[in-house]
Parts: sequence; structure tokens; C-alpha cells
Amino acid sequence: MSTRRTFGSLLLAALPAVLSGQGQGLDPSVLGKPPVDAWPTYHGDFTGRRYSTLNQINSSNIKTLSLAWIYRADPSLDGPNSGGEYKPGDPYYWGGPPTSVTMKATPLMVNGVLYVSAPDHAYAVDARTGKETWHYAWRTRGGIHIGNRGMGMHGTSLFFETPDCYLVSLDAATGQERWHKEIADVRQQYFCTPAPIVIKNHVIVGIGGDSLDVQGYLESRDPETGDLEWRWYTTPQKMDDVGSDTWPDVYSMTHGGGMTWQPPTYDPELNLIYVPTGNPNPVFAPQSRKGDNLFTCSIVALNADTGRMVWFFQTSPHDTHDWDSTQVPVLFDATIDGQPRKLLAQAARNGYFFLLDRTNGKSLLTVPYADFMNWSLGVNAKGQPIPDPKKDPTVDGVLVSPGSATNWPPPSYSPQTGLFYVGTSQGYSLNYLTDTDEHPQGFGGGSVGGGGSGGRTNSLKAIDPKSGKMVWRHPLSQGGVMGLLSTAGGLLFGSDGSGNFVAYDAATGHPLWHAGLLSNPSNGPTTYMLDGRQFVVIGAGDCLYAFTLAQ
Repeated sequence: MSTRRTFGSLLLAALPAVLSGQGQGLDPSVLGKPPVDAWPTYHGDFTGRRYSTLNQINSSNIKTLSLAWIYRADPSLDGPNSGGEYKPGDPYYWGGPPTSVTMKATPLMVNGVLYVSAPDHAYAVDARTGKETWHYAWRTRGGIHIGNRGMGMHGTSLFFETPDCYLVSLDAATGQERWHKEIADVRQQYFCTPAPIVIKNHVIVGIGGDSLDVQGYLESRDPETGDLEWRWYTTPQKMDDVGSDTWPDVYSMTHGGGMTWQPPTYDPELNLIYVPTGNPNPVFAPQSRKGDNLFTCSIVALNADTGRMVWFFQTSPHDTHDWDSTQVPVLFDATIDGQPRKLLAQAARNGYFFLLDRTNGKSLLTVPYADFMNWSLGVNAKGQPIPDPKKDPTVDGVLVSPGSATNWPPPSYSPQTGLFYVGTSQGYSLNYLTDTDEHPQGFGGGSVGGGGSGGRTNSLKAIDPKSGKMVWRHPLSQGGVMGLLSTAGGLLFGSDGSGNFVAYDAATGHPLWHAGLLSNPSNGPTTYMLDGRQFVVIGAGDCLYAFTLAQ
């Protein structure tokens, strides 16, 4: 057991030993398999299940799980590897460099090395010992530094996004920059947090931004050059485009938001990318955008090679509550009414659980998973919630529940139990309209109480995705939204919101083991097998913690 904080400049001589075997890079065939001796992409594989077939650590021996190492990230901009467009003396467009690091990213693990990112930083860490092997720092032009979800990998190349919206490619062995490309303009108050997803020879990247009325899009970039291959806009571009009838005019839809800040999932057999999209703009102020506002707050299937839309399903028509539908679209197969189906499930921020046929987007099930909601009048024939216009924001304020039933941290689906797991929060928020103009801009309102304090109840819930019924719940003392990992060892790894990393019995929700950390877990757990030992890794604050069975 050890605690280490090391710097790449002290370890360059050790690189050949630490990175032995890494020269072969990432074998692309592992991306289509359940993660075992690698965690090669954001969710471990393309499905978004966050499930591992590893069972060395299981419900019978979990009590002997012990700390193997701690890695603490270096927040400085000094060191041998750096890049960026900022020049000393230039003004920041908005925001500025962070002074600390928070591990919201999911680390990749390939060939015995963990690759993890944070806003303006990327690190390589020995997966056996927790020793840092290199550190790359990006000198930012500004942007929101609320988090970074992680990295993508193609061969021996890594990819991550910066808060000022550049896609950066690094050499995995050295951390040296290969190239960087701007993917959005920070001067328009875009900011970028997603983990790039590598699908065949495409690096799929998304963006964020709500403060100005800009439009969302998803891009495919060439992994060797960074050049644009295709771009799909989340809102129609012309009045004769599909979905344009859900907007009043070209201006509203081409400034209508729909950001793509959750990494998509992917079905190789169908060659479809499943993209969850964010809320429409102006936020909270809907008076200039009458209609359903497609394709915001939606799940959209795109052809991976062309970016062409194949189908869509909107989870929050005409959203007025800042309910991004950017929760993970989880893919699995099951038998429904005696027929094998390719399915997609999402527990959305608005409190509804959706089950779709992922071949065509047809709704199979729409049910509340929140304990109580007052904003919906029911569900229409398409399986979409019907919003109650009386719950639109007002100058005086409107009480809405749930405030935010869940958020971006990843859920998990276990084929062993057949259950869908999600961290939830039940509470109220007061939604206000602050811009009463006929043509409001940016954030035209706000919400008080939806994301934070008083009156909330928090739970970890297990849902039968075929019926939508809750099988079990475990109450939590504080934060309910968490990243999750299920395993063939009968375990579900998560947290309790009070600084503890917890292993639950996946079948019952009973806590079996916990470890107190210096901060609340802040990313989704991962697991991998290395040298015959299974490791479980969690991020909390500026640290990565690795656990394995006591020897």
C-alpha cells in the first residue's frame, strides 16, 4: 500500500520498462468485446453497460478488497509536454486555467497503462503501481472548466477535448502532442467536456454550450490528421429539413442548442451511433421557440460512416426545464413478448425511463422511475411525455419535481441480473423566467434547488428494464447521482455521496464493502485484469484509487 505523487520529468528514463508491450498500441478488436484485460474506451466497450465479466473479486471475498495504490494528479502547467493556443499576455476570452484537478474522467487502461484526462491535462499512469509516466498540459484560451469525461484511443494515439474546444492528439508512449484542431469557437461560449469515442477510423467528438444561443453538433474527425470527416447538426438547418416544422423559423432552430456532451454508444452490427442531445436554447425561456424543438432532448441514431440520421426519439418535447437528455443510451439484447429484440434504455433527467427498439427507435416502454413528478400530463401514443404548460417557468417561480432525477454520471446494466442501475435524486426546484422579451437570449431563466440542497431524497435504484418496475432501492445520505460499474462477481460498485466508495450486492442492493476516500467519488469506476490480479479503480477529487484483493 503506497501513496505516490510523481512527475513525468523524473521518469523518462523508466519509460521503456513501464510501457513494455505498448508499442503495439490498442488492438481495435478489443473494442467490441466486454472489457477484461483492458478498458479501451469510455464505457469499457461500445454498449454503455459499464459491465465487466471479471469475477475474481466477488461477493464472497469482497471484504478482503484492499488499497493497492493512490495516484494524485499534478495540476501545474509546467513540464516537458505542453501545447495550446494561448500566448502569454493574451486575454482569456472567458474563464481561465484551473488551479486544481478533479477526476471526472473515466481512465482508459491499455497494455498496463492508465490514460486519464482532466480539464487542460492528460496523464499516463502505470496501472500496476500508480506511478506517473508522463503529463501533458494544455495552455487554455478560456472556457468552462467544469470537467472532462475522458480520452479516446486509436492505435498508439490518444485524443481528448479541452475546455476551449480543441481536439488534441497525443502519442500514447511519450505524451508528446501529434496535432490539435479547433472543434468549436470559445468566443461564442462553447465549451467541451466529452470523451472522444473512436469507431473504426472515426474519432467522434461532441460539444457543449448554453450561455449564448448557439447550435449543437457532433463531428467525426480523421484520427491521423484531425481533419473533419462529417458534421451532424442537432437542429434542422433549413425550413424544409426534417424536424423544421417543430420550430417557428430558421433563426430559432439554428440558434437552438441541443449540445452533445455525453459520449455516444454504438452498435457495430447496425453501424449506428446513438447520440443523446441536450436542451433547447434559450434555456428556461420558450416563448420564441414554440413547438417540440427537434432534435433537442432526443436520442438520435446516426450512420457511423456518414453522420446521416436514421431515426430519432424525443424524450422531452419542448423542454422548458433545462433537462438535457444527455444521459447514457445503454444497449443490450433481450426477449420482449417472446421475440428477441435489440434494445436501448435510458433513465432520463426528466424522471422517465425509456426502452426503445434500437433498430428503428420505436418506443417499447415509457414509465416514471422518479418517485413523484408534477410536470407531465402523461405519455402520448409515441411514448413521449406530455409536458404540462402550467409548469413552464414564470417570473414568480413554479415548483417542479423532480428537479433533476439523474445527470451525466454513467448508469450500469448487468446481463447477469438483468437489471438497470441508476443513481437518482428526488426533490423540487423553483423555475423562474427572467427574460420576458419576445425574443429572449441565452439563459432566460433559472432554477433554484434542483441540483443541490434541501428537501431531496437520494437513492440507488435497480430497475427491470423490460417492465420499468423498480426491483430494489438503497437510500443514500447525500448525493444520489453517481457513476456505476457492475461485474460478473455479483457486485455493483458505486458510492454513497458521503465520501465512501461502496460495493453493493447487485441482486439485492445490500452494501457489502466500503472504503472511505478523501473526496466523494467523481467518475465512473473501472476494472481490469493485470498479471492475474483484478483491479478496481475509482477517481475522487484529484486522485485515482486502485483496489485489489489482499495477498
